[in-house]
Amino acid sequence: MTSSTAPTVRAAARKTPRILILGGGYVGLYTAIRLRQHLGRQDAAIVVVDPRSYMTYQPFLPEAAAGSIEPRHVVAPHRRELRGTTCITGAITAIQHHLRAAEITPVNGDSYWVRYDHLVVSLGAVARTLPIPGLKEVGMGFKQVEEAFALRNQVLGMLDAAASTWDPEVRRRMLTFTFVGGGFAGIEALGEIEDMCRDACRDFDSIDRDDLRFVLIEASYRILPELGEELGGYALEQLRGRGIEIKLGTFLNSCVDGHVVLSNGEEFDSDTIVWTAGVKANPIMRRSDLPLDEAGRIRCNANLQVVDENGEVVENAWAAGDCAAVPDLAKGDGALCAPTAQHAVRQSKHLGDNIVRDLRGETLVPYVHANLGTVASLGLGKGVAQIFGVKMRGPIAWFMHRSYHLWAMPTLNRKVRIVLDWTTAILFRREPVALGGVSHPRAEFVAAAAEPPSREDLPVPPGIGTRA
Repeated sequence: MTSSTAPTVRAAARKTPRILILGGGYVGLYTAIRLRQHLGRQDAAIVVVDPRSYMTYQPFLPEAAAGSIEPRHVVAPHRRELRGTTCITGAITAIQHHLRAAEITPVNGDSYWVRYDHLVVSLGAVARTLPIPGLKEVGMGFKQVEEAFALRNQVLGMLDAAASTWDPEVRRRMLTFTFVGGGFAGIEALGEIEDMCRDACRDFDSIDRDDLRFVLIEASYRILPELGEELGGYALEQLRGRGIEIKLGTFLNSCVDGHVVLSNGEEFDSDTIVWTAGVKANPIMRRSDLPLDEAGRIRCNANLQVVDENGEVVENAWAAGDCAAVPDLAKGDGALCAPTAQHAVRQSKHLGDNIVRDLRGETLVPYVHANLGTVASLGLGKGVAQIFGVKMRGPIAWFMHRSYHLWAMPTLNRKVRIVLDWTTAILFRREPVALGGVSHPRAEFVAAAAEPPSREDLPVPPGIGTRA
């Protein structure tokens, strides 16, 4: 690795090739593991770069937010799982593949360039936001474990605050929870959080389940479109049967200071607004010289090699996952692989194998994977699923959802911890405790260090008169 303001010379040939993996999510983690399984240290130097030092298994974020799984158990630490691999914690800020170099910006210190022989781009996707007034200031995302933890604290914190507030308008605002987006992330987060809140109400004397208001805003006229009309309709009925208000064919026009304005003319106040309305390819790829499609994804062939607009292979550049436009050979007709964990996990292993084949001069194998099915949780013990064409509802679908994602979760360590979390949740109730102070851990210390309050001018309760 070299430090400089810009790369000026193409990387010189090394005795041991360096494989630089940008992004440590599904694709980055699994690709690095696969490569190290087949290549020793003398065969290749593997470097993984990511702003976080762990991989987040996003399908379990709703359960982490609801308290069914400990948040730390839905992440896999890079340095523990990637033995024999160099892990760099920093943001990728530029890629100049023609010079075989990428710019890394660490948490502290100056940016520097890392040179490589082979590049794997697995930067994933980010939330697709819109220029809606107030959204940036009050909205919450739901793609990272920090956001799931923050949402749990936010919701339970609102219950605590509402239970200590007598103003009905303020209470109504606090107990209104708004979700925008009816895809998997939005529906699963909504289902789990609503389930958690209804259960938590048992611990509040002054909050009844009917005091809670959950609102889902979806621009299209259906939810969970990947599951088809029948199962999507079933999920819609189940959620509405639980008292959740679902606004289909409706847009969020504004949410300034928590005042929600919808395209149908409806207005209400909400202190919790969760944005789950889709994702887009990581915009940092526009700071690269790699070929992109119209959606900002890296163009790839079925071998997971980067290709230009004419289909010509870009030497020693590979990509997979949500940031890559990979042909879906199982569907054909020019279809691209959907941005799902199912494809990401399988693409990463296939990508690792193809890089090994390339280093050994062997023929590459195209990626082909037929969709096994789709699963979605609607809360504890509730779900919908379609597996190998078989449609499932209720507890059996929920069980299949947990089973599939437990299987896909990396490392035996995390699988065991998650099963123990589930077992504990069966024997004991989930803990309805808000740890909102973690967002400002020094607040109590700063308050203690401030000037002590004066005993003069003590307030007098109204209607009592003056102090003697």
